Amino acid sequence: MKKTLGEIAELLGGRLAGEGSIGITGVTNIEEAGASEMTFAVEPHLEEAKACKAAAVLLPEGAGEFPLPAVYVAEPRAAFARLLQIFTPELEFPAGISPQAYIADTAEIGQHVTILPFAVVDAHATVADGVTLYPHTYVGQYAEIGEDSLLYSNVTVREHCRVGKRCIIHSSAVIGSDGFGFTTKDGVHTKVPQVGNVVLEDDVEIGAHDGIDRATTGSTVIGKGTKIDNLVHIGHNCKIGPNNLIVAQTGISGSTVVEHNVTFGGQVGTVGHIHIGANSVFAARTGIIGNMPEGVFCAGFPAQPHQEWLRMQAAMKHLPELVKKLRTMEKKLAKYEEK
Repeated sequence: MKKTLGEIAELLGGRLAGEGSIGITGVTNIEEAGASEMTFAVEPHLEEAKACKAAAVLLPEGAGEFPLPAVYVAEPRAAFARLLQIFTPELEFPAGISPQAYIADTAEIGQHVTILPFAVVDAHATVADGVTLYPHTYVGQYAEIGEDSLLYSNVTVREHCRVGKRCIIHSSAVIGSDGFGFTTKDGVHTKVPQVGNVVLEDDVEIGAHDGIDRATTGSTVIGKGTKIDNLVHIGHNCKIGPNNLIVAQTGISGSTVVEHNVTFGGQVGTVGHIHIGANSVFAARTGIIGNMPEGVFCAGFPAQPHQEWLRMQAAMKHLPELVKKLRTMEKKLAKYEEK
């Protein structure tokens, strides 16, 4: 695909600075952009972009004059994401149901679906209009997949679980694995039946190899618009609110309630049965061991205010020196006491 810089400016509703007839064949990052490609730059990368080899640069309004042809927009990141969609050709699959897929007689299949070879839709399951099931996906009995959702290869949506509209579930994720519930007597662990389900609300994205456990009873819920990275575990009966971001290798223990717009950095861990307030941020590897109020920014183990944690980390660098000084003082004190 090829578009002129003028066409791109019009598509994005941006302000053109430079020759509108310049041909653009693709978009990429600053380091890799070539003579026919476009990139984008925001602070602190504006100076770096001035020396790049790109044909043109997408810039924020107010960035000032630039040595390369440019399109100025209010939100460069969002505009760049749109350009990625424009310049990336859509994948093509044969519409309809592959004869190599298994569809149970009692399953309900909507219109305009794409169900590829070796996908399985089990008894009494519902697959709504516009859904795409890649090879080796499994939709369990009485499960529901909402309109225009996309399940990549090897995804499992187990029995009775519900996936909302426009959800994306990446390869090898399991929706509705059994919750980790056991009773222990005389050193013997006995499984507690996990008879609830998982509900993914609309516009949720689930990363590769995620495990979202079904509730013991009731539902484990992932709220509308929440995005979950790869290798994340959500325990049984959790209630994850809307528009959260959960980064890779995070583990949220069972029956935890997370309100809206919370960000968990990589490898965050929580205990179970706690409440985490809205609009909060937890830096990578934070350990959350109790209820957290709304609007906090925490780090460390146990979780503590981020600025306090930074001060502690800075102080720890001086510990070896302080230990040496302390030992020297102890020796001097011992000599004084001997006298």
